[in-house]
Amino acid sequence: MSQLAQLSPDTVYQLLNYGVLPFWALLVFVPTLKFTDWLVHSVAAPIALGVVYAWLLANALTGASMPEGAGFATLDGLMLTFTSKHAVVAGWAHYIVFDLFVGAWEARDAQRAGLNHFILIPCLLLTLLVGPVGLLLYLMIRGLTGRGGTSLFEG
Repeated sequence: MSQLAQLSPDTVYQLLNYGVLPFWALLVFVPTLKFTDWLVHSVAAPIALGVVYAWLLANALTGASMPEGAGFATLDGLMLTFTSKHAVVAGWAHYIVFDLFVGAWEARDAQRAGLNHFILIPCLLLTLLVGPVGLLLYLMIRGLTGRGGTSLFEG
């Protein structure tokens, strides 16, 4: 992590963006490969990205770059928080971790439900780009196809 501390927020942002793409490529192109199962469907990716996120968040919130009045308690405070590049990169890492986690869940759930993988691909791409929209599309497809039982929370 000490080397990460020397990187600019712009560099960390680029590393996060490009660093997550191999995980998504595995989900889209080779979802049933054992390597995909081991790397993406295990806790390895969320833990690695989560540690980076926690570090970024801690640095953003304790760094001297936070303006007076920044915080999460009010909208104005939140807006001030995100005037710091360090805070924006931490927030972006937050999105990346959760979007990948949701995409991996969609892929596992689609396999269990017997959905055709080609139907899942637009959901995964939307989850990567605009997380909740991709999840919404997946849940709509899942509901419309009647796959996966009666409860979204089974299995």
